[in-house]
Amino acid sequence: MSSTGSKTGRGGKVPHRAGAFDIRTFIASLIGIYGLVLVVVGLVATSATDLKKSDGLNINLMAGIGMVVVAAAFLLWARMRPVVVPATPHGKGSGEKP
Repeated sequence: MSSTGSKTGRGGKVPHRAGAFDIRTFIASLIGIYGLVLVVVGLVATSATDLKKSDGLNINLMAGIGMVVVAAAFLLWARMRPVVVPATPHGKGSGEKP
């Protein structure tokens, strides 16, 4: 441990998280945007004929809510288990063999 109390990786450099560049963040963003669009369409633009076609179920609203929940789960997953990026590329400059 260094004097600041943070954990250090190999070579004394502090490893950092992937953050916004984590693929789970991109997936959550796309699913979340599509889900919000479906929620809005389900609340605003659903007609009686649309409900009749779907046996009385507002499919856009239900799918949108499901997509927003999945997006929140992806963001929670990325927050709870972050990807740690090593300070140096594996096998370069570390003096160790993979």
